Amino acid sequence: MFRFASPYFLLLLLLLPLLLIYRQRRQRLPELALSSITEIRTLSDGWTIWIGRLLPALKIAALVLIIFALARPQWGAREVRLQTEGINIVLAVDVSGSMAALDFMAGNSFVDRLEAVKSVVSDFVSRRNGDRIGLVVFGSQAYTQIPLTRDYTSIESILKRVEIGAAGKETAIGDAIGIALKRLEDIPSKTNIIILLTDGLSNAGELPPLAATEIAVKRGIKIYTVGVGTRGKVPFKVHHPVRGDRYVYRQVAVDEATLKQIAARTGGLYFRAKDTETLKKIYDHIDQLEKTKVEVKSFDHYDDTYSYLLMVALCLIGLWILLANTRFLRVP
Repeated sequence: MFRFASPYFLLLLLLLPLLLIYRQRRQRLPELALSSITEIRTLSDGWTIWIGRLLPALKIAALVLIIFALARPQWGAREVRLQTEGINIVLAVDVSGSMAALDFMAGNSFVDRLEAVKSVVSDFVSRRNGDRIGLVVFGSQAYTQIPLTRDYTSIESILKRVEIGAAGKETAIGDAIGIALKRLEDIPSKTNIIILLTDGLSNAGELPPLAATEIAVKRGIKIYTVGVGTRGKVPFKVHHPVRGDRYVYRQVAVDEATLKQIAARTGGLYFRAKDTETLKKIYDHIDQLEKTKVEVKSFDHYDDTYSYLLMVALCLIGLWILLANTRFLRVP
């Protein structure tokens, strides 16, 4: 970065035109009376004549350089450091078979619940700053898809590759909370939260949801729960080897009572998302509730370069003195 430490000295440049006008009016060139200048007109100007005419420009150039030197030109860089009090966030996403229900809209077409969740969660991750985020997926079992990290690009990339049924077709909410709690132990932080998203009942796993919740309460970990899906029967796409693809309607129930209890016991909140727009608003709301404090510190380091300008200015003045007192000496 380039800057002038004392830019007000540059205002002196405005005086240069006045100085030139004053010098032109005051200077009187010697005159010689001739009867005719016809022969003189045929003479060509030599290189010494041109140098003599440019001699005053040396003084003007030296003066301009001195003014720029007074303004203290500097070249350097500004270093900005962010000191964050990042929080630990574990995203627990349901990938059980019921997440294949086609009751969410993306543009003008219906998509399955997981596809809608991927888009919203990816946007949530991209807006975090300085937080460590981990990803846990669960169905019949719960797995760590990615541990706590600030590599948001990797999180989004892995999230895109998550498939329905990858962890089994049933729903183990308690195990999902348990795995998320283990991931939060990896890196200590003042604030730890879990965002649990599911669309069904806990019907699998070894750890009951409320037992896992009590562990979270003892550790001071807040859990936000999100129940997704419309109520009643929802369409599923089924492939038949003979009839081809067809749609069937099945009843899928969300255990809202348990999700509300989990959130209430840990100091979190419960949300219900029936469509993509509502789901986006929920994650936006959580994003605003759990903000990271960012302290910005900037450090400026600049080196003065005015000495180079002064050196050139002194050389020009020295050259002018040398020429004005030798080859181009004027005698009154």
